[in-house]
Amino acid sequence: MVDILLDAMVDSIKLIPFLFVTYLMMEYIEHKTKDKTKKTIKKSGRYGPFIGSVLGVFPQCGFSVSATNLYATRVITLGTLIAVYLSTSDEMLPIFLSEAVPLTTILTILGIKFVVGMIAGFCIDFMMRIRHKDKEEEKIIDLCEKEHCHCEHGIVKSAFKHTLNIFIFILIITIIINLGIHLIGEEQISGFLQNQPILGPVIAGGIGLIPNCAASVILTQMYLENVISLATVISGLLVGAGVGLAVLFKTNKGIKENVQIIALLYSIGVIVGIIIELIDINI
Repeated sequence: MVDILLDAMVDSIKLIPFLFVTYLMMEYIEHKTKDKTKKTIKKSGRYGPFIGSVLGVFPQCGFSVSATNLYATRVITLGTLIAVYLSTSDEMLPIFLSEAVPLTTILTILGIKFVVGMIAGFCIDFMMRIRHKDKEEEKIIDLCEKEHCHCEHGIVKSAFKHTLNIFIFILIITIIINLGIHLIGEEQISGFLQNQPILGPVIAGGIGLIPNCAASVILTQMYLENVISLATVISGLLVGAGVGLAVLFKTNKGIKENVQIIALLYSIGVIVGIIIELIDINI
């Protein structure tokens, strides 16, 4: 047990400098482009799913929250919202960069999320236009977007807070994963999930519904530890929209509609994961 704790602590501490530099760069980019990003997605119109997928791929401070608020005021369509949810990766990219994951792996996962988000978004908007449910009156509400971002404190302080929070998450998740591997065995865990192609994405999709960065941290760390497959991690990361899912229930009226949006997001993520598992895509 002591060895497990020490190994987890050492491995996690090594990531701190890389996480801090990554988040500092992300905060700087966010600070410089936030207003432009919002204006772009507001003006996207029928091209919203494409624009949303593109913007979602680039890590930004709580972009899923911004998209959720824009949907709640009906500034963007449901398809655009789903495209953002599916394409955004929350903490995956910073962790991958800090762990020196091959660029091809990162680009492949981001590419899959972008393509799935764009296609799903366009299909949803097409169906909504057919059903004439896309014509709700636009309503502008002053909505708070500070649940996730601390940019108002300055980019250095914000980057430090984010680094500390993710370091704690990574440490806890690493301890749990290492303990599970020690008690059960890596081959048994990964074999159990990989030998049942439907179960892995189903479970990962459920983890993705956790409405904060814990979901992407858990899934990314499990993938890096070779506990879950590419298909399983993609399934979970597609569903994982971070704190945006919590904000959806806070800002968008209609519990039934919000549940339907969550169910739609979960279904897309799980189905894509199962398809990738069945056709055996590996990187």
